[in-house]
Amino acid sequence: MQKYIVVTGGTKGIGRAIIDRFAAEGFHIITCSRNQNDLEKLKLEMEQKYTFSKVFFLAADVSQEGEVRRFLTYIHSLKVKVDVLVNNAGFFIPGTIHNESETVLREMINTNLYSAYDLTKGLVGDMIKRRDGHIFTICSTASITAYTNGGSYCIAKHALYGMTRVLREELKEHHIRVTAVLPGATYTASWEGVDLPKERFMKPEDVANAIWSAHCLSKQTVIEELLLRPQLGDI
Repeated sequence: MQKYIVVTGGTKGIGRAIIDRFAAEGFHIITCSRNQNDLEKLKLEMEQKYTFSKVFFLAADVSQEGEVRRFLTYIHSLKVKVDVLVNNAGFFIPGTIHNESETVLREMINTNLYSAYDLTKGLVGDMIKRRDGHIFTICSTASITAYTNGGSYCIAKHALYGMTRVLREELKEHHIRVTAVLPGATYTASWEGVDLPKERFMKPEDVANAIWSAHCLSKQTVIEELLLRPQLGDI
């Protein structure tokens, strides 16, 4: 049977690694990001690497409610069964609450929280009807640990973690698995240029492998939380 995974922010970092891992297992991919060229490159590379996997994409900025709805319309137009949803889109602006721009919290909430909320609401109804599905939300160690210079990012990630915990309780009886993924410092574009060796960070592929392993458990079992940190601890 053909299986489909939806991954937001799929062209870089953890999202890209998740797509690669699931494509290797025969999943078809549905993804979005803001950059059309990056999406076209992703499709070409994945379909050449995994000839049995197809990549469907839409250029969309999921920090905008209308763009999320446009992405949902695109997904529904494919008329496929979404087996796995990965709410991955997000970004980080460093700062402190008392002196960051007044717009930062809204930007963090829109991208890191509302995008996941709106997309999940748009796809979970069909999962409930089928009594099947797995939702992964990429939270962060910032979801459970407040830290200096985290500012509104920490606030948004705490809220995202809370949303995921609520979903877990709501969807138990519908046999939909819900997993919060809380990665520490992972070497992605966000960390490029930092004066630290790459070896100090986790690899995106490690996060993707952990997600795949969680998904592979029997449907009688759910990993509610995946907490991952660099071996030497937080940065």
